[in-house]
Order: sequence, then C-alpha cells, then structure tokens
Amino acid sequence: MKAIFVRFLKNESGATAIEYGLIATGIAIAIIAAVNGVGTNLSGTFSTIAGSLK
Repeated sequence: MKAIFVRFLKNESGATAIEYGLIATGIAIAIIAAVNGVGTNLSGTFSTIAGSLK
C-alpha cells in the first residue's frame, strides 16, 4: 500500500496536463482580446471609408 501511495505522489502527469490547459487558456484569452481590438479598429476604418464614398 505504501508503494502505491509513493508512486501516486511522484506521478506528475496530471499536474502537467493542468499546466498545459492553463497555458492554452491564457493564449486563447490573448487571441480573443487581440481579435476583438482589431475588429473594433476595422469597424471604425470601414465606417470612415463608407462615409467618404457617400
């Protein structure tokens, strides 16, 4: 029983998977924020162009 408990404590595969998940979440949030910012800027640019064409 002690050997199983020691092996469980040494196993870090679950912690590594959680760390990768947190990194992927952080990257996804950064991408969403960047795309949202670019989308807002593009909307303003297209509005300006549309106003100039009228």
